Amino acid sequence: MADPILSLRGIRRSFGPVEVLHGIDLDLAPGKVHALLGENGAGKSTAMKILAGYQPASAGRILLDGAETQFHSPHDGESAGIIMIHQEFALAEQLTVEQNIFLGRELRKGLLLDKARMRQLSREYLARVNSQVDPDTLVSRLSNSEKQMVEIAKALSRNARVLIMDEPTAVLTSREVEILFAQVDALRAAGTAILFTSHKLDEVARLADRVTIMRDGAVVHSGPADQITEDGMATAMVGREMSDLYPAKPGIPPGAPVVLKVRDLSVARYAQGIGFDLHQGEILGLAGLVGAGRTEAMEGLCGIRPKTGGIVEIKGTPVTIRKPADALAHRLCYLTEDRKLRGLLLDMPMRPNLTLQALADFAGLLIDRKAEDKALDQAIQDFDIRGSRTVRVGNLSGGNQQKLLLAKIMLSEPQILVVDEPTRGIDIGTKQQIYAFLRRLAAEGHAIIVISSEMQELIGLADRILVMRAGRQMGILSGAALSEDSIVRLALGVSDAKSAAETAPEVPA
Repeated sequence: MADPILSLRGIRRSFGPVEVLHGIDLDLAPGKVHALLGENGAGKSTAMKILAGYQPASAGRILLDGAETQFHSPHDGESAGIIMIHQEFALAEQLTVEQNIFLGRELRKGLLLDKARMRQLSREYLARVNSQVDPDTLVSRLSNSEKQMVEIAKALSRNARVLIMDEPTAVLTSREVEILFAQVDALRAAGTAILFTSHKLDEVARLADRVTIMRDGAVVHSGPADQITEDGMATAMVGREMSDLYPAKPGIPPGAPVVLKVRDLSVARYAQGIGFDLHQGEILGLAGLVGAGRTEAMEGLCGIRPKTGGIVEIKGTPVTIRKPADALAHRLCYLTEDRKLRGLLLDMPMRPNLTLQALADFAGLLIDRKAEDKALDQAIQDFDIRGSRTVRVGNLSGGNQQKLLLAKIMLSEPQILVVDEPTRGIDIGTKQQIYAFLRRLAAEGHAIIVISSEMQELIGLADRILVMRAGRQMGILSGAALSEDSIVRLALGVSDAKSAAETAPEVPA
């Protein structure tokens, strides 16, 4: 293997008295993709930030082309050709795409900005990732997947020697993932050293030349990618076998009552004619390609966005839900897919995040802080939330943020729970915990709808799966018909898939 461009040797990092990295070694070689894996909280992000100059090491050495160096800021890292694409977008929302791509290194023609040249180059960089976004568009108007492609185009514009990619595919469609992979292959062929992190182990197997796995701040495996299986990666990450990733499915309890009946649910521009019965103790999966209208339909059901039609009954009683408070009053709760922007207050500690939605239960003349603390103690125990009670929630790992969001929702004591992308961007060990928690809720008599873009997740977790395409319901799969092939055929509108699926229930007279 060629000499590495960038290396870590014996890197340690402490926050106060707590050491979170314990002597990390890592080599990034030209023309190689190096996958860095580990559960949330394993230390991956800290190691990457040290590589790129966002955080200093407490001890150890950083080597650039074999010579010891120090990065005092991200600018130092970028000056050395080290570019990082963050999991959380590092874009200025109120600037245009073009302005973001050239922010801090604007091109000039004399004393004036060379806007024509920057616009031309912006279009070229966006074209490399097959993005149709107009460079004049404000970033705030882009979808998450469009923002991610802008981040990648921005990185390509910097001619990186080392490219660090933190969960770059978390919000991309399958088509966009393939475009990204083609760019990674091109960069590898051009001699760029790439560090890639992902919780999707099939992506790692597809891309990586080498794999380093961290657990609890230390390296537990490092070697060629072709010498470790996906199962081996998962086991090394969590320190235990993962064959029991999904809990056993006992099936819908015999004679279980219907707790939620939906007929002809419609949301303008997004969904039309959705209908299903949800039983007590059931987990119903909601599948479909990106843009199928899954999230929008369930937001309409829960009063988050206005619905244009439909009949909803909870436990046999017709209900009117115009806003989230109406849904909450009927013990119907929605857990958002976007925990950072819509689910949690990232600048606040755990306690106010946990109790905000159920604050009336803790308030008299004053808020009962002791009762809040007691509720937080219970949530930390029940959901295995790891981290300081006083730290900003934004500094928690993604998995711990998601567990806190679940705890927040459950504090409202819902009977019917809609969970949107429950494991997006979290590690396999935390996924296993969340799957077990959802199955336990079902066993306790809750009724659950799970929206997920991961077909295997739905197959492993759900009792039945409703498939949507272009805002319409294509069918409901159960039993032996729960397969990726059946889901994909329905999602694509292939007619022979419908024979394996239940049709939508009739609208009552």
